[in-house]
Amino acid sequence: MSKRGHLYVIAAPSGAGKTSLLQALMKSRPAVSFSASCTTRKPRPGELDGRDYHFIDRSGFEKLIATDEFIEHANVFGNLYGTRRSVVDAALAEGRDLILEIDWQGAKQVRERLPEAVQIFILPPSRGELEARLRKRGSDSEDAIARRLQESVLEMSHWRDFDYVIVNRDFDGALSALEAIFDGRGEASRRDRPELEALSRELLGT
Repeated sequence: MSKRGHLYVIAAPSGAGKTSLLQALMKSRPAVSFSASCTTRKPRPGELDGRDYHFIDRSGFEKLIATDEFIEHANVFGNLYGTRRSVVDAALAEGRDLILEIDWQGAKQVRERLPEAVQIFILPPSRGELEARLRKRGSDSEDAIARRLQESVLEMSHWRDFDYVIVNRDFDGALSALEAIFDGRGEASRRDRPELEALSRELLGT
């Protein structure tokens, strides 16, 4: 009987560097698959259907919800996102490791349905750095940046729900921590580290 694959759930506020870290991780780990979520939003420049997301209309998405095809789905900024159960089941049954890049709402649903999934949260080193990274993108309006910063507070408030928490102070260090988790050596990134409580108070303004 072949070994079952592992499911990794990775979440972060917008601007924390999650996507860049995952791209670097997967370059060195070709056996790891990225699960492209379904979404009702329009493709951004450079995005490809089936690679970045499966772009479907709202009616098609709602039909998949009705048939319980999603292991998780959420409404994010007015757009629907979801991960198809059939895609995850097939990958894990084949022994492939699979990454789900989703938000805290989706992670909670996966935790309830697939508690064996390894859950990882990525935090920025400070609120100021998070805002600076969002502005550096140069793709969002002032209103969009303000909205993302406001949404980040809710997103970051759920960091304690995850198994591992990586603080992205510098890219190489964060990538090493992520690789260690995938290698089963993630003790240094466990969520119960005392320093995370102080960082959380700064990030959340509490």
